[in-house]
Amino acid sequence: MRVILHCGVHCTDEDRLLKCLLRNADMLRAEGTAVPGPDRYRTLLSEIVNALDSGTPEPAARDVVLDAILDMPADSTHRVVLSHPDLFSVRRIALAGGQLYRKAESRLAMLQRLFAEDEVELVLALRDMGSFLAALLIATPEEHLDQLLHGADAATLRWSDLIARIRDAVPDMPITVWCNEDTPLLWGQIVREVAGLEPDRKIVGAFDVFGDIVADEGMRRFRAFLKDNPGVTEIQKRRLMAAFLEKYAIADALEEDLDLPGPDAARLDALSAGYDADLARIAAIPGVRVLVP
Repeated sequence: MRVILHCGVHCTDEDRLLKCLLRNADMLRAEGTAVPGPDRYRTLLSEIVNALDSGTPEPAARDVVLDAILDMPADSTHRVVLSHPDLFSVRRIALAGGQLYRKAESRLAMLQRLFAEDEVELVLALRDMGSFLAALLIATPEEHLDQLLHGADAATLRWSDLIARIRDAVPDMPITVWCNEDTPLLWGQIVREVAGLEPDRKIVGAFDVFGDIVADEGMRRFRAFLKDNPGVTEIQKRRLMAAFLEKYAIADALEEDLDLPGPDAARLDALSAGYDADLARIAAIPGVRVLVP
């Protein structure tokens, strides 16, 4: 069985991937892919990783967990998708100890031991570190950036460091990441890859995120073009989407309201400059795929 762990990061997906997969659940079930509802496993997985920490699960633990999680027979399930944005930590302590998701690698290692007879994969979205910290601060009870940072130096925070730590802890676990900023153009590919579907497989909601940032007229023209040109490839669709976005983008939808006090805003703005270089470092880590438009 392939166990796909979608672990956020915070302030990126907001459960859209899970909801889209659930809309396609019947079709996926026929393919042997289970998409359990979050109530079946989020609390359970959090309790498991908190209780076991670095310990070794009992041999029967996997089957007990699958019995609780799956709503279809385990012997006919080839793939299960588990989306849990708080698996690494809850938002408020994402930087506890002054480190970005300090328990991420140990928790993934524990889950790999739990599903030792399966193939565990990690998928997650990243976002510009400055906007990530700003959105995280707004989403938590903390009033000031330093409270959120727990002693970390914001200028030194890098997603590549987190991915490198994970790679060292679970060297055989495939990792797929993408930029939250690219999600509108990548959405269909993301859903299909997580679900294990062919690139041209029809799915419900393939353009939902794109539709959120494009005016109604643009979406009507876009869908009409696809209907009249059924042979359009995925690469051609991306180019078409980029062109429609340039002409029909909803300005307000492209701008997230992340107003912070002056000093905090200035500190976070400075973090954005290194985003592209950090993504290049991530792409160079063995066993890591970075999805790009």
